[in-house]
Amino acid sequence: LGALSHIEDVRQAEPGEFTKRAFLNGKMDLAEVEGLADLLRAETEAQRIQALAQMEGSLSKLYMQWTHDLKMCLANVEAFIDFSEDQGIEEAILDSAAAQAEKLATEIQAHLSDGRRGERLRGGVKVAIIGRTNVGKSSLFNALCQRDAAIVSPIAGTTRDVVESMLDIGGYPAVFSDTAGLRNSDDPVEQEGISRAQRWAAGADLALIVVDSKEFLHLQPTTDFTEDYLKQLGLMSCAPLRLIVFNKRDLLSADEQVAVEKKAKRLPVESCFTSCTTLQGIADLVKILSARLEALCGKPAECSPLLTQERHRRNLEQCLKHLKLFSTEVQNDSVIGAEHLRIAITHIGKITGRVFTEEILDVIFRDFCIGK
Repeated sequence: LGALSHIEDVRQAEPGEFTKRAFLNGKMDLAEVEGLADLLRAETEAQRIQALAQMEGSLSKLYMQWTHDLKMCLANVEAFIDFSEDQGIEEAILDSAAAQAEKLATEIQAHLSDGRRGERLRGGVKVAIIGRTNVGKSSLFNALCQRDAAIVSPIAGTTRDVVESMLDIGGYPAVFSDTAGLRNSDDPVEQEGISRAQRWAAGADLALIVVDSKEFLHLQPTTDFTEDYLKQLGLMSCAPLRLIVFNKRDLLSADEQVAVEKKAKRLPVESCFTSCTTLQGIADLVKILSARLEALCGKPAECSPLLTQERHRRNLEQCLKHLKLFSTEVQNDSVIGAEHLRIAITHIGKITGRVFTEEILDVIFRDFCIGK
């Protein structure tokens, strides 16, 4: 490379330069470019499947169809505006355009109401490991990571910050967060760790609530056990999806294990039993997590194209907004209605790159490897 750089008119390619040239020459659109970028960064099989489908045009074809339908609506409205008096075009053409716009609005709304599955799959499902001090959260985190990712100690309050690790669970990406133990503390550093744990629990997609099996043995489970337990921990807000992990199973006698399992079955929340010392139950926990992640992300090979970027979502929301304004305005003022359709088309064009600015391109291409 050093020798090549001394040749006149030869230089090292910029990050994403080849892909950018493909885009500027009409070989790829922006949605396909983003799919390629996601494919290069993919860490799990499900991410690769989703990224490959987007790179091959699954989203682009959908957006092109919507653009075509919007242009047909606009053509009808403009025909009415330009020729209704001379050619006797009836107002029924506006009704037809309004009906088509309403159909498109329904399709776009359904596309937006996907539970953010594509975005979640692209970035990783957020899984917070929460619970009291010394229940084995860090040990569980290490067992899932299969390495010493977090410090483990018998001293309560060892974990004071959030430790994250991206794991491949059954082909799905999951960002696990080991958090500080929840308790009352006068230590300002530990208090900050607890505050962070509470924020992570509130922002997670799935919460693993770790409970000491021995402690649970002496508790009276109720139908509201999970909510009551979270309130005891000081968690006013927590991920809506929860899984209770009864840890330290190896410290129970055979009779105690039977008693604890019987009590756990009465809970309204799914649970499992683990021992981070013997690794008993870890494989079962991974199976449960895999099923939960699949439910949160869907199967990319079987799903219709999913939204993968916040940029797409914002533009589609604006497109939907102007479609609704068109439906409201078209009968009163067809000229204003037509303008709303043009704006709707522009917002879809921003997704595919038919309409773009240098700022958008800089953001998309800056994360590519050199030369890609």
